[in-house]
Amino acid sequence: MRNDKKNLIVEMSTQFSIDIIEFCESLKVGNKSLLGKQLFRSGTSIGANIREAQNAESLKDFIHKFKIAAKEADESAYWLELCNKSESYPASEKLEKDLESMIRVISKIISSSKNH
Repeated sequence: MRNDKKNLIVEMSTQFSIDIIEFCESLKVGNKSLLGKQLFRSGTSIGANIREAQNAESLKDFIHKFKIAAKEADESAYWLELCNKSESYPASEKLEKDLESMIRVISKIISSSKNH
């Protein structure tokens, strides 16, 4: 299933992972690394699963990888929400907005793939 053309969701998830890495590094500096570790894992896992989906063995496998990415995105949304609602953690509205956009694209990919 690999397609080496430019791919919006691959690019979005890669950039999101880079932004998550930088945000989590800032949490480490602020001695907020426990939550940062959880956010780092889930936030970078989104792109890893999307990248894996590009080499899926079947349509079913492709959808499965995207469903995992959707779960990781939902978990990341939770950790970002905690950061944004906690007075002692830095907030990142940009990360939340980027994640919302990515979740919409992931959902659309899953639903359109199921119809094939």
